[in-house]
Parts: sequence; C-alpha cells; structure tokens
Amino acid sequence: MTLAISIKNLTKDFGSKQALRGVDLEIPIGATVGLLGANGSGKTTLIKCSLGLLRPTTGECQLLGESAWSLSASAKARLGYVPQVINLYPWMRVAELIQYTASFYATWNPELTDRLIKEWELPLNDRVRTLSVGQKQRLAILTAVAYQPDLLILDEPAASLDPQARRQFLQLLVELSEPEQRTVLFSTHITSDLERVADYVAIMKEGKIAWFGSLEALKERTHTSLEDAFLEIQQGVQHG
Repeated sequence: MTLAISIKNLTKDFGSKQALRGVDLEIPIGATVGLLGANGSGKTTLIKCSLGLLRPTTGECQLLGESAWSLSASAKARLGYVPQVINLYPWMRVAELIQYTASFYATWNPELTDRLIKEWELPLNDRVRTLSVGQKQRLAILTAVAYQPDLLILDEPAASLDPQARRQFLQLLVELSEPEQRTVLFSTHITSDLERVADYVAIMKEGKIAWFGSLEALKERTHTSLEDAFLEIQQGVQHG
C-alpha cells in the first residue's frame, strides 16, 4: 500500500505536558480522512508535527515518501495546508495575494480560482486586513486548493464559515477528492461535515489515535451514528 502520510510512535512534549503520546497513523494515497477529537486532544499538534512545522520529541513522520522535517521543494509544491489560525499578508489586496501565490505554482488552476472568487464573493480590491474572519478563511482555502495539491491538509477549515459557505466548501472537498491520487486530511468538530465527505475517520483521545478506519466500519462496530460513536469512544465504551 502506497502511503501519503506515515506516522510512527510520534510524541510531542511541551515542557511537562505530553501533547502526543505515541501516535501511529498510516493514510493511503487517495483517501479522504476526517480527524475528530475533543478540544485539547492533540489534533492541531499532530497536524503541525506531520507537516514539519513542529519537531516531534520522538518518533517519525513521512509525507509523500519523505521526512516531514526535511521535505524537498518538489514535495512542498505537492502539499496544500490551511491552518486553524489564518495568517495572510495583511497589507496586500485580495487580488494581489492570489496573483502572488499563483506565481509559485505551475499547476495553478485559473478557472477554479475564478469560480471560487465568484461563489465565495471575495472582494478582490479589499486589503486582507479588512476582511472578516470568514472571508480570510475562504481566501486561505482558495490559495491552498487552486494549485491542485496531491496532499491537502486542513485544520478546522470550516470553523468560521457561514452555513452557505460551509456547504460550498464541502462540495469543493468532494470535487477535490475525486482524483484517485489526491489525499485529503481535515480536522473538524462537526460530525455531519465529516459524514458528507470522508471515507476514513481518525479519532483522537488524550494525545493518541483511539480509532482509525473506514467510516462504514466505525458505524458497523458501534451500531450508532458517527456522533454517538465518537462520544462512546471518548467515554471508553467497548463493543464486541
């Protein structure tokens, strides 16, 4: 099995606090994985370590067959990322930021860009610093997906979107995941969003992966809805 993400015995300490406690996770190429977990379970820390943005205390992580801590330029060009906290160039106008980002990628899709600008009503002449939180999140998603990365990692990407924008975003995720070689990992606390787009689910609990498998397998295991299954795993309910 060819893997997009391979994480082995990953730990991360912040002083005396252990945020990750031996995470093992293998995500095959072409999978769309939803990452669920209560606040403080380690989702964002796991994502940052997997991207090479934080150095693990122990363990290893590989993205697209390379060490996450020393990704080549070609691997980085195949990777898209939307962080939980959006940091864009505040002095740029929206159109300038899009053009600037597009200049780095030969695979940039202008048709997709124009479509998202229109659907998400992004004000091209406004400066980034004047945008609402939801507008900044839409802009960050656009600049992460428009070059059609092979691996797309998103940390709570719909958290600040209104209901209409969230529906549009989920439709976009379904489109993006259609090519067999494209892999998507996104964290969320909205189980209904995950059910609409994910084929795999990873559930974090206290810094470890408490469950990883197909969405259907989880439902069959617990005989409940995804939300109830998530709560049962958090509470340690056992099923035969």
